Amino acid sequence: MIVLGQELSYKDIASIVLDAERVSIDKSVEQRVDECYKFLETFSKKKVIYGINTGFGPMAQYRVEDEQLKALQYNIIRSHACGAGEPLAGIYVRAAMLARLSNFLKGKSGVNSELCNLLVAFLNNDIYPLIPEHGGVGASGDLVQMAHIGLTLIGEGEVFYNGELRETKEVFKECGLIPLNIYIREGLAIANGTSVMAGIAAVNIHYSQQLIKWATLASAIMNEIASSYDDFVSEPLMESRPHNGQLFIAAQMRKIFSTSSRLKKRESDLYNGSNNKKVFDGKVQGYYSLRCVPQILGPVYDTLLNAKDVVEREFNSVCDNPVVDPDTQNIYHGGNFHGDYISFEMDKLKIAITKLTMLTERQLNYLFHDKINGILPPFVNLGVLGLNYGLQAAQFTATSTTAESQTLSNPVYVHSIPNNNDNQDIVSMGTNSALMAAKVIENGYQVMAIHYMALLQAIDYLGIERELSHESREAYFAIREFFPKFTDDTPKYKEIKTIVKFLKESSLSEQSNNQKNI
Repeated sequence: MIVLGQELSYKDIASIVLDAERVSIDKSVEQRVDECYKFLETFSKKKVIYGINTGFGPMAQYRVEDEQLKALQYNIIRSHACGAGEPLAGIYVRAAMLARLSNFLKGKSGVNSELCNLLVAFLNNDIYPLIPEHGGVGASGDLVQMAHIGLTLIGEGEVFYNGELRETKEVFKECGLIPLNIYIREGLAIANGTSVMAGIAAVNIHYSQQLIKWATLASAIMNEIASSYDDFVSEPLMESRPHNGQLFIAAQMRKIFSTSSRLKKRESDLYNGSNNKKVFDGKVQGYYSLRCVPQILGPVYDTLLNAKDVVEREFNSVCDNPVVDPDTQNIYHGGNFHGDYISFEMDKLKIAITKLTMLTERQLNYLFHDKINGILPPFVNLGVLGLNYGLQAAQFTATSTTAESQTLSNPVYVHSIPNNNDNQDIVSMGTNSALMAAKVIENGYQVMAIHYMALLQAIDYLGIERELSHESREAYFAIREFFPKFTDDTPKYKEIKTIVKFLKESSLSEQSNNQKNI
Protein backbone atom coordinates (compact mmCIF):
# COMPACT_ATOMS: atom_id res chain seq x y z
CA MET A 1 0.00 0.00 0.00
CA ILE A 2 1.22 3.47 -0.86
CA VAL A 3 0.61 6.20 1.71
CA LEU A 4 -0.33 9.44 -0.03
CA GLY A 5 0.66 12.86 1.19
CA GLN A 6 4.19 13.55 0.08
CA GLU A 7 5.44 14.05 -3.47
CA LEU A 8 4.24 11.31 -5.79
CA SER A 9 7.02 9.91 -7.97
CA TYR A 10 6.21 8.58 -11.41
CA LYS A 11 7.07 5.13 -10.04
CA ASP A 12 4.34 5.59 -7.41
CA ILE A 13 1.88 6.77 -10.06
CA ALA A 14 2.63 3.75 -12.23
CA SER A 15 2.27 1.34 -9.30
CA ILE A 16 -1.11 2.75 -8.31
CA VAL A 17 -2.50 3.13 -11.83
CA LEU A 18 -1.02 0.17 -13.69
CA ASP A 19 -0.53 -2.35 -10.89
CA ALA A 20 -3.66 -1.36 -8.94
CA GLU A 21 -1.61 -0.72 -5.79
CA ARG A 22 -3.89 0.24 -2.91
CA VAL A 23 -3.57 3.66 -1.27
CA SER A 24 -4.18 5.40 2.03
CA ILE A 25 -3.83 8.99 3.22
CA ASP A 26 -1.28 10.08 5.80
CA LYS A 27 -3.18 11.33 8.86
CA SER A 28 -1.17 14.56 9.04
CA VAL A 29 -2.03 15.25 5.41
CA GLU A 30 -5.72 14.62 6.05
CA GLN A 31 -5.46 17.12 8.90
CA ARG A 32 -3.87 19.65 6.52
CA VAL A 33 -6.78 19.22 4.11
CA ASP A 34 -9.31 19.83 6.88
CA GLU A 35 -7.41 22.86 8.16
CA CYS A 36 -7.62 24.36 4.69
CA TYR A 37 -11.35 23.61 4.61
CA LYS A 38 -11.85 25.28 7.99
CA PHE A 39 -9.90 28.34 6.88
CA LEU A 40 -12.09 28.63 3.78
CA GLU A 41 -15.22 28.21 5.87
CA THR A 42 -14.19 31.10 8.10
CA PHE A 43 -12.63 33.32 5.45
CA SER A 44 -15.50 33.10 2.98
CA LYS A 45 -18.08 34.66 5.26
CA LYS A 46 -19.25 38.08 4.03
CA LYS A 47 -16.82 37.98 1.10
CA VAL A 48 -17.36 37.53 -2.62
CA ILE A 49 -15.37 34.49 -3.75
CA TYR A 50 -15.66 32.96 -7.18
CA GLY A 51 -17.52 29.69 -7.33
CA ILE A 52 -18.52 29.79 -3.69
CA ASN A 53 -21.14 32.51 -3.72
CA THR A 54 -21.01 33.46 -7.39
CA GLY A 55 -21.94 31.66 -10.56
CA PHE A 56 -19.35 29.91 -12.71
CA GLY A 57 -17.52 31.12 -15.80
CA PRO A 58 -19.30 34.09 -17.41
CA MET A 59 -22.03 33.63 -14.78
CA ALA A 60 -19.55 34.80 -12.13
CA GLN A 61 -21.12 38.26 -12.33
CA TYR A 62 -24.20 36.91 -10.58
CA ARG A 63 -24.22 36.47 -6.84
CA VAL A 64 -25.80 33.32 -5.41
CA GLU A 65 -27.89 33.62 -2.25
CA ASP A 66 -26.64 31.91 0.90
CA GLU A 67 -29.49 29.39 1.05
CA GLN A 68 -28.59 28.18 -2.47
CA LEU A 69 -24.84 27.70 -2.05
CA LYS A 70 -24.97 23.91 -1.75
CA ALA A 71 -27.31 23.69 -4.73
CA LEU A 72 -24.74 25.72 -6.68
CA GLN A 73 -22.11 23.01 -6.12
CA TYR A 74 -24.47 20.22 -7.12
CA ASN A 75 -25.51 22.18 -10.19
CA ILE A 76 -22.02 22.46 -11.64
CA ILE A 77 -21.62 18.69 -11.39
CA ARG A 78 -25.01 17.82 -12.84
CA SER A 79 -25.02 20.46 -15.58
CA HIS A 80 -21.50 19.67 -16.76
CA ALA A 81 -21.96 15.88 -16.87
CA CYS A 82 -22.76 16.13 -20.57
CA GLY A 83 -19.95 14.28 -22.32
CA ALA A 84 -20.35 12.24 -25.47
CA GLY A 85 -18.67 9.32 -27.17
CA GLU A 86 -17.19 6.06 -25.95
CA PRO A 87 -16.30 5.64 -22.27
CA LEU A 88 -12.69 6.27 -21.31
CA ALA A 89 -10.78 3.11 -20.45
CA GLY A 90 -10.70 2.25 -16.78
CA ILE A 91 -6.96 2.75 -16.58
CA TYR A 92 -7.37 6.40 -17.64
CA VAL A 93 -10.18 6.95 -15.13
CA ARG A 94 -8.09 5.44 -12.34
CA ALA A 95 -5.20 7.73 -13.24
CA ALA A 96 -7.50 10.76 -13.35
CA MET A 97 -8.90 10.02 -9.89
CA LEU A 98 -5.38 9.64 -8.51
CA ALA A 99 -4.32 12.94 -10.06
CA ARG A 100 -7.31 14.74 -8.55
CA LEU A 101 -6.76 13.15 -5.16
CA SER A 102 -3.08 14.09 -5.20
CA ASN A 103 -4.01 17.69 -6.07
CA PHE A 104 -6.48 17.86 -3.16
CA LEU A 105 -3.93 16.49 -0.70
CA LYS A 106 -1.81 19.61 -1.20
CA GLY A 107 -4.30 21.22 1.16
CA LYS A 108 -5.04 24.27 -1.00
CA SER A 109 -8.40 23.41 -2.52
CA GLY A 110 -10.68 24.07 0.43
CA VAL A 111 -12.40 20.69 0.23
CA ASN A 112 -13.44 18.54 3.15
CA SER A 113 -11.33 15.40 3.67
CA GLU A 114 -14.49 13.34 3.15
CA LEU A 115 -14.01 13.91 -0.58
CA CYS A 116 -10.43 12.63 -0.45
CA ASN A 117 -11.43 9.52 1.49
CA LEU A 118 -14.20 8.74 -0.99
CA LEU A 119 -11.71 8.95 -3.87
CA VAL A 120 -9.49 6.53 -1.93
CA ALA A 121 -12.45 4.17 -1.62
CA PHE A 122 -13.08 4.37 -5.36
CA LEU A 123 -9.44 3.52 -6.08
CA ASN A 124 -9.21 0.70 -3.56
CA ASN A 125 -12.52 -0.86 -4.64
CA ASP A 126 -11.77 -0.50 -8.36
CA ILE A 127 -14.83 1.68 -8.94
CA TYR A 128 -14.47 3.60 -12.19
CA PRO A 129 -16.94 6.35 -13.09
CA LEU A 130 -18.34 6.37 -16.61
CA ILE A 131 -16.57 9.24 -18.41
CA PRO A 132 -17.38 9.86 -22.09
CA GLU A 133 -14.28 10.67 -24.13
CA HIS A 134 -15.52 13.98 -25.57
CA GLY A 135 -16.31 17.17 -23.70
CA GLY A 136 -13.24 18.89 -22.34
CA VAL A 137 -11.46 21.85 -23.93
CA GLY A 138 -8.73 21.70 -21.30
CA ALA A 139 -8.81 25.30 -20.15
CA SER A 140 -10.94 25.45 -17.05
CA GLY A 141 -9.52 22.00 -16.76
CA ASP A 142 -11.39 18.91 -17.82
CA LEU A 143 -14.72 20.30 -16.67
CA VAL A 144 -17.04 17.90 -18.47
CA GLN A 145 -15.05 14.71 -17.88
CA MET A 146 -14.36 15.57 -14.25
CA ALA A 147 -18.04 16.39 -13.71
CA HIS A 148 -18.81 12.78 -14.65
CA ILE A 149 -16.51 11.68 -11.81
CA GLY A 150 -18.25 14.16 -9.53
CA LEU A 151 -21.64 12.80 -10.53
CA THR A 152 -20.71 9.38 -9.20
CA LEU A 153 -19.12 10.79 -6.05
CA ILE A 154 -22.50 12.28 -5.11
CA GLY A 155 -24.06 8.86 -5.72
CA GLU A 156 -25.54 9.51 -9.14
CA GLY A 157 -24.66 8.44 -12.68
CA GLU A 158 -22.99 5.15 -13.58
CA VAL A 159 -19.76 3.37 -12.74
CA PHE A 160 -17.87 0.35 -13.98
CA TYR A 161 -17.55 -2.19 -11.20
CA ASN A 162 -16.20 -5.73 -11.65
CA GLY A 163 -16.25 -5.13 -15.39
CA GLU A 164 -19.94 -4.17 -15.51
CA LEU A 165 -21.57 -0.79 -16.05
CA ARG A 166 -23.94 -0.25 -13.14
CA GLU A 167 -25.94 2.44 -11.37
CA THR A 168 -23.68 4.19 -8.88
CA LYS A 169 -26.19 4.00 -6.04
CA GLU A 170 -26.27 0.19 -6.32
CA VAL A 171 -22.47 -0.06 -6.11
CA PHE A 172 -22.39 2.34 -3.16
CA LYS A 173 -24.83 0.13 -1.31
CA GLU A 174 -22.86 -3.01 -2.16
CA CYS A 175 -19.55 -1.48 -1.03
CA GLY A 176 -20.96 0.26 2.03
CA LEU A 177 -20.17 3.76 0.74
CA ILE A 178 -22.02 6.99 1.46
CA PRO A 179 -22.44 9.65 -1.27
CA LEU A 180 -20.33 12.78 -0.88
CA ASN A 181 -21.80 15.57 1.19
CA ILE A 182 -21.26 19.03 -0.31
CA TYR A 183 -19.75 21.48 2.18
CA ILE A 184 -18.50 24.68 0.51
CA ARG A 185 -16.85 24.19 -2.88
CA GLU A 186 -16.52 20.45 -3.47
CA GLY A 187 -18.48 20.61 -6.73
CA LEU A 188 -16.22 23.19 -8.36
CA ALA A 189 -13.08 21.61 -6.90
CA ILE A 190 -13.93 18.22 -8.42
CA ALA A 191 -14.67 19.59 -11.88
CA ASN A 192 -12.03 22.29 -12.12
CA GLY A 193 -8.59 20.91 -12.99
CA THR A 194 -6.31 19.02 -15.38
CA SER A 195 -6.69 15.58 -13.84
CA VAL A 196 -8.16 13.68 -16.80
CA MET A 197 -5.58 14.87 -19.31
CA ALA A 198 -2.81 14.33 -16.73
CA GLY A 199 -4.09 10.82 -16.02
CA ILE A 200 -4.19 9.84 -19.68
CA ALA A 201 -0.75 11.40 -20.13
CA ALA A 202 0.67 9.31 -17.27
CA VAL A 203 -0.53 6.12 -18.96
CA ASN A 204 0.87 7.33 -22.28
CA ILE A 205 4.27 7.79 -20.65
CA HIS A 206 4.31 4.19 -19.45
CA TYR A 207 3.48 2.67 -22.81
CA SER A 208 5.87 5.01 -24.60
CA GLN A 209 8.68 3.90 -22.28
CA GLN A 210 7.99 0.29 -23.13
CA LEU A 211 7.73 1.01 -26.84
CA ILE A 212 11.07 2.80 -27.09
CA LYS A 213 12.73 -0.18 -25.39
CA TRP A 214 11.37 -2.49 -28.07
CA ALA A 215 12.30 -0.02 -30.81
CA THR A 216 15.88 0.13 -29.54
CA LEU A 217 16.14 -3.66 -29.42
CA ALA A 218 14.51 -4.04 -32.86
CA SER A 219 17.02 -1.57 -34.28
CA ALA A 220 19.86 -3.59 -32.78
CA ILE A 221 18.46 -6.80 -34.30
CA MET A 222 18.15 -5.05 -37.66
CA ASN A 223 21.85 -4.26 -37.62
CA GLU A 224 22.65 -7.80 -36.52
CA ILE A 225 20.66 -9.16 -39.47
CA ALA A 226 22.42 -6.78 -41.85
CA SER A 227 25.88 -7.44 -40.33
CA SER A 228 26.46 -3.72 -40.04
CA TYR A 229 29.72 -2.05 -39.11
CA ASP A 230 29.57 -1.28 -35.40
CA ASP A 231 31.11 2.19 -35.42
CA PHE A 232 27.76 3.94 -35.96
CA VAL A 233 27.20 3.69 -32.19
CA SER A 234 30.83 4.18 -31.14
CA GLU A 235 31.56 6.37 -28.13
CA PRO A 236 33.89 8.82 -29.91
CA LEU A 237 31.27 9.38 -32.61
CA MET A 238 28.50 9.91 -30.07
CA GLU A 239 30.55 12.17 -27.82
CA SER A 240 31.27 14.45 -30.75
CA ARG A 241 27.56 15.36 -30.67
CA PRO A 242 26.61 14.89 -27.03
CA HIS A 243 22.82 15.12 -26.96
CA ASN A 244 21.57 13.14 -23.97
CA GLY A 245 19.11 10.95 -25.86
CA GLN A 246 21.54 10.13 -28.64
CA LEU A 247 24.21 9.18 -26.11
CA PHE A 248 21.75 7.02 -24.20
CA ILE A 249 20.32 5.10 -27.18
CA ALA A 250 23.82 4.46 -28.56
CA ALA A 251 24.95 3.21 -25.15
CA GLN A 252 22.02 0.79 -25.00
CA MET A 253 22.83 -0.52 -28.46
CA ARG A 254 26.51 -0.95 -27.59
CA LYS A 255 25.48 -3.02 -24.55
CA ILE A 256 23.34 -5.22 -26.78
CA PHE A 257 26.07 -5.59 -29.41
CA SER A 258 28.65 -6.55 -26.75
CA THR A 259 27.33 -10.15 -26.76
CA SER A 260 26.64 -10.39 -30.51
CA SER A 261 28.89 -11.97 -33.12
CA ARG A 262 27.01 -10.42 -36.04
CA LEU A 263 28.54 -6.93 -36.19
CA LYS A 264 31.55 -6.14 -38.38
CA LYS A 265 34.64 -4.08 -37.62
CA ARG A 266 35.49 -1.35 -40.09
CA GLU A 267 39.11 -1.48 -38.94
CA SER A 268 39.62 -5.05 -40.13
CA ASP A 269 37.52 -4.85 -43.32
CA LEU A 270 38.31 -1.44 -44.75
CA TYR A 271 41.17 0.11 -42.80
CA ASN A 272 43.78 -2.64 -42.97
CA GLY A 273 45.25 -1.53 -46.32
CA SER A 274 44.77 -4.85 -48.09
CA ASN A 275 41.37 -4.25 -49.68
CA ASN A 276 41.89 -3.42 -53.36
CA LYS A 277 38.35 -4.01 -54.61
CA LYS A 278 36.87 -1.47 -57.01
CA VAL A 279 33.29 -2.43 -56.15
CA PHE A 280 32.43 -3.59 -52.67
CA ASP A 281 30.11 -6.53 -52.03
CA GLY A 282 28.62 -5.11 -48.85
CA LYS A 283 27.52 -1.56 -48.15
CA VAL A 284 30.25 0.73 -46.86
CA GLN A 285 27.53 2.56 -44.94
CA GLY A 286 24.08 1.27 -44.03
CA TYR A 287 20.74 2.85 -44.84
CA TYR A 288 19.66 5.65 -42.51
CA SER A 289 17.01 3.47 -40.84
CA LEU A 290 19.85 1.25 -39.60
CA ARG A 291 22.76 3.67 -39.22
CA CYS A 292 21.01 6.74 -37.76
CA VAL A 293 19.05 5.04 -34.98
CA PRO A 294 20.70 6.98 -32.12
CA GLN A 295 20.09 10.26 -33.93
CA ILE A 296 16.43 9.34 -34.59
CA LEU A 297 15.46 7.66 -31.32
CA GLY A 298 17.57 10.07 -29.24
CA PRO A 299 15.12 12.98 -29.58
CA VAL A 300 12.25 10.55 -28.93
CA TYR A 301 13.90 9.54 -25.67
CA ASP A 302 14.57 13.16 -24.66
CA THR A 303 10.96 14.12 -25.44
CA LEU A 304 9.67 11.21 -23.37
CA LEU A 305 11.79 12.15 -20.37
CA ASN A 306 10.62 15.76 -20.47
CA ALA A 307 6.98 14.68 -20.76
CA LYS A 308 7.47 12.35 -17.82
CA ASP A 309 8.83 15.21 -15.68
CA VAL A 310 5.91 17.48 -16.62
CA VAL A 311 3.30 14.82 -15.88
CA GLU A 312 4.88 13.99 -12.53
CA ARG A 313 4.92 17.69 -11.64
CA GLU A 314 1.27 18.06 -12.66
CA PHE A 315 0.26 15.23 -10.33
CA ASN A 316 2.01 17.11 -7.51
CA SER A 317 0.43 20.50 -8.21
CA VAL A 318 -2.66 22.44 -7.21
CA CYS A 319 -4.64 22.59 -10.45
CA ASP A 320 -7.94 24.25 -9.58
CA ASN A 321 -9.23 27.78 -9.03
CA PRO A 322 -9.37 29.64 -6.77
CA VAL A 323 -6.42 28.42 -4.69
CA VAL A 324 -7.09 28.49 -0.97
CA ASP A 325 -3.92 29.27 0.99
CA PRO A 326 -4.13 29.07 4.80
CA ASP A 327 -0.42 29.91 5.06
CA THR A 328 -0.90 33.44 3.70
CA GLN A 329 -4.50 33.67 4.92
CA ASN A 330 -5.71 34.48 1.43
CA ILE A 331 -7.54 33.08 -1.58
CA TYR A 332 -5.99 33.54 -5.01
CA HIS A 333 -7.84 33.60 -8.32
CA GLY A 334 -5.99 32.60 -11.46
CA GLY A 335 -5.62 29.88 -14.05
CA ASN A 336 -3.82 26.83 -12.63
CA PHE A 337 -6.52 24.75 -14.32
CA HIS A 338 -5.16 25.62 -17.78
CA GLY A 339 -3.90 22.49 -19.49
CA ASP A 340 -1.20 23.88 -21.78
CA TYR A 341 1.65 21.99 -20.13
CA ILE A 342 0.03 18.61 -20.65
CA SER A 343 -1.36 19.50 -24.07
CA PHE A 344 2.01 20.65 -25.39
CA GLU A 345 3.86 17.62 -24.00
CA MET A 346 1.33 15.19 -25.44
CA ASP A 347 1.60 16.86 -28.86
CA LYS A 348 5.38 16.55 -28.68
CA LEU A 349 5.14 12.97 -27.46
CA LYS A 350 2.83 11.88 -30.26
CA ILE A 351 5.15 13.49 -32.84
CA ALA A 352 8.06 11.61 -31.27
CA ILE A 353 6.22 8.28 -31.23
CA THR A 354 5.10 8.81 -34.82
CA LYS A 355 8.75 9.28 -35.79
CA LEU A 356 9.59 6.08 -33.92
CA THR A 357 6.80 4.34 -35.85
CA MET A 358 8.11 5.73 -39.13
CA LEU A 359 11.56 4.35 -38.31
CA THR A 360 9.99 0.97 -37.58
CA GLU A 361 8.07 1.01 -40.86
CA ARG A 362 11.23 1.85 -42.81
CA GLN A 363 13.16 -0.95 -41.11
CA LEU A 364 10.27 -3.25 -41.99
CA ASN A 365 10.50 -2.15 -45.61
CA TYR A 366 14.24 -2.93 -45.57
CA LEU A 367 13.49 -6.49 -44.47
CA PHE A 368 10.74 -6.94 -47.07
CA HIS A 369 12.58 -5.42 -50.05
CA ASP A 370 14.95 -8.10 -51.33
CA LYS A 371 16.68 -5.71 -53.72
CA ILE A 372 17.52 -3.39 -50.84
CA ASN A 373 18.69 -5.90 -48.24
CA GLY A 374 20.21 -8.36 -50.76
CA ILE A 375 20.09 -11.29 -48.33
CA LEU A 376 16.40 -12.11 -47.74
CA PRO A 377 13.53 -13.35 -49.92
CA PRO A 378 10.77 -10.85 -50.73
CA PHE A 379 8.58 -10.12 -47.67
CA VAL A 380 10.70 -12.65 -45.72
CA ASN A 381 8.61 -15.30 -47.44
CA LEU A 382 9.83 -18.68 -46.22
CA GLY A 383 7.37 -20.56 -48.45
CA VAL A 384 7.24 -20.99 -52.23
CA LEU A 385 7.69 -17.64 -53.97
CA GLY A 386 4.65 -16.87 -56.09
CA LEU A 387 2.51 -19.46 -54.34
CA ASN A 388 3.03 -18.11 -50.82
CA TYR A 389 3.14 -14.48 -49.71
CA GLY A 390 4.85 -14.34 -46.34
CA LEU A 391 4.17 -10.99 -44.69
CA GLN A 392 3.47 -9.12 -47.92
CA ALA A 393 -0.03 -8.03 -46.88
CA ALA A 394 1.09 -7.22 -43.33
CA GLN A 395 3.08 -4.37 -44.82
CA PHE A 396 -0.18 -2.79 -45.96
CA THR A 397 -1.32 -2.74 -42.34
CA ALA A 398 1.95 -1.28 -41.11
CA THR A 399 2.01 1.39 -43.82
CA SER A 400 -1.61 2.48 -43.36
CA THR A 401 -1.25 2.57 -39.58
CA THR A 402 1.89 4.67 -39.82
CA ALA A 403 0.12 7.04 -42.20
CA GLU A 404 -2.72 7.48 -39.72
CA SER A 405 -0.25 8.41 -37.00
CA GLN A 406 1.37 10.96 -39.29
CA THR A 407 -2.01 12.64 -39.76
CA LEU A 408 -2.83 12.48 -36.04
CA SER A 409 0.49 14.17 -35.27
CA ASN A 410 -0.82 17.55 -36.33
CA PRO A 411 -0.71 19.60 -33.12
CA VAL A 412 -3.82 20.17 -31.03
CA TYR A 413 -2.09 22.65 -28.73
CA VAL A 414 -2.48 25.45 -31.31
CA HIS A 415 -6.08 24.60 -32.23
CA SER A 416 -7.81 26.75 -29.64
CA ILE A 417 -11.47 27.60 -30.24
CA PRO A 418 -12.95 30.31 -27.98
CA ASN A 419 -16.11 29.24 -26.15
CA ASN A 420 -18.08 29.81 -22.93
CA ASN A 421 -19.24 33.27 -24.07
CA ASP A 422 -15.57 34.00 -24.79
CA ASN A 423 -14.74 33.65 -21.10
CA GLN A 424 -12.55 30.75 -22.22
CA ASP A 425 -11.10 32.71 -25.12
CA ILE A 426 -7.93 30.62 -25.43
CA VAL A 427 -7.89 26.96 -24.43
CA SER A 428 -5.46 24.02 -24.42
CA MET A 429 -7.47 21.08 -25.81
CA GLY A 430 -5.29 19.01 -23.49
CA THR A 431 -7.54 15.97 -23.19
CA ASN A 432 -7.89 15.76 -26.96
CA SER A 433 -4.12 15.95 -27.26
CA ALA A 434 -3.62 13.20 -24.67
CA LEU A 435 -6.21 10.91 -26.30
CA MET A 436 -4.70 11.41 -29.74
CA ALA A 437 -1.27 10.64 -28.33
CA ALA A 438 -2.71 7.44 -26.87
CA LYS A 439 -3.98 6.46 -30.31
CA VAL A 440 -0.59 7.16 -31.88
CA ILE A 441 1.11 5.02 -29.22
CA GLU A 442 -1.32 2.15 -29.84
CA ASN A 443 -0.59 2.44 -33.57
CA GLY A 444 3.11 2.26 -32.79
CA TYR A 445 2.61 -1.05 -31.00
CA GLN A 446 0.71 -2.50 -33.96
CA VAL A 447 3.48 -1.59 -36.40
CA MET A 448 6.10 -2.86 -33.94
CA ALA A 449 4.28 -6.20 -33.65
CA ILE A 450 4.44 -6.70 -37.43
CA HIS A 451 8.08 -5.67 -37.37
CA TYR A 452 8.95 -8.35 -34.81
CA MET A 453 7.13 -10.91 -36.94
CA ALA A 454 9.40 -9.96 -39.82
CA LEU A 455 12.54 -9.87 -37.69
CA LEU A 456 11.96 -13.42 -36.46
CA GLN A 457 11.25 -14.73 -39.96
CA ALA A 458 14.46 -13.09 -41.19
CA ILE A 459 16.47 -14.60 -38.34
CA ASP A 460 15.10 -18.06 -39.19
CA TYR A 461 15.79 -17.66 -42.91
CA LEU A 462 19.42 -16.75 -42.20
CA GLY A 463 19.73 -19.30 -39.38
CA ILE A 464 21.55 -16.84 -37.15
CA GLU A 465 19.64 -17.07 -33.87
CA ARG A 466 22.70 -18.45 -32.05
CA GLU A 467 24.89 -15.59 -33.29
CA LEU A 468 22.65 -12.87 -31.90
CA SER A 469 23.18 -10.91 -28.70
CA HIS A 470 21.77 -12.21 -25.44
CA GLU A 471 18.94 -9.66 -25.54
CA SER A 472 18.07 -10.38 -29.16
CA ARG A 473 18.00 -14.13 -28.52
CA GLU A 474 15.84 -13.68 -25.46
CA ALA A 475 13.28 -11.71 -27.47
CA TYR A 476 13.49 -14.22 -30.34
CA PHE A 477 12.77 -17.26 -28.17
CA ALA A 478 10.14 -15.50 -26.04
CA ILE A 479 8.05 -14.52 -29.06
CA ARG A 480 8.65 -17.81 -30.87
CA GLU A 481 6.98 -19.60 -27.95
CA PHE A 482 3.59 -18.32 -29.12
CA PHE A 483 4.38 -17.21 -32.68
CA PRO A 484 6.13 -20.11 -34.44
CA LYS A 485 8.04 -19.89 -37.71
CA PHE A 486 5.64 -20.17 -40.64
CA THR A 487 5.85 -21.04 -44.34
CA ASP A 488 2.19 -21.51 -45.24
CA ASP A 489 -0.16 -18.56 -45.62
CA THR A 490 -2.49 -18.09 -42.65
CA PRO A 491 -4.43 -15.12 -41.23
CA LYS A 492 -2.20 -13.04 -38.98
CA TYR A 493 -4.61 -10.65 -37.27
CA LYS A 494 -4.79 -12.69 -34.07
CA GLU A 495 -1.01 -13.02 -33.91
CA ILE A 496 -0.58 -9.26 -34.32
CA LYS A 497 -2.94 -8.70 -31.39
CA THR A 498 -1.11 -11.27 -29.27
CA ILE A 499 2.30 -9.76 -29.99
CA VAL A 500 0.99 -6.27 -29.18
CA LYS A 501 -0.12 -7.58 -25.78
CA PHE A 502 3.27 -9.22 -25.26
CA LEU A 503 5.17 -6.06 -26.14
CA LYS A 504 3.06 -4.01 -23.73
CA GLU A 505 3.32 -6.40 -20.81
CA SER A 506 6.64 -8.20 -21.17
CA SER A 507 9.77 -7.19 -19.30
CA LEU A 508 12.51 -9.34 -20.73
CA SER A 509 15.06 -9.72 -17.95
CA GLU A 510 18.24 -8.72 -19.74
CA GLN A 511 16.55 -6.07 -21.83
CA SER A 512 15.01 -4.62 -18.70
CA ASN A 513 18.35 -4.57 -16.88
CA ASN A 514 20.19 -2.95 -19.76
CA GLN A 515 17.51 -0.33 -20.37
CA LYS A 516 16.25 0.25 -16.86
CA ASN A 517 16.77 4.01 -17.13
CA ILE A 518 14.44 4.51 -20.10
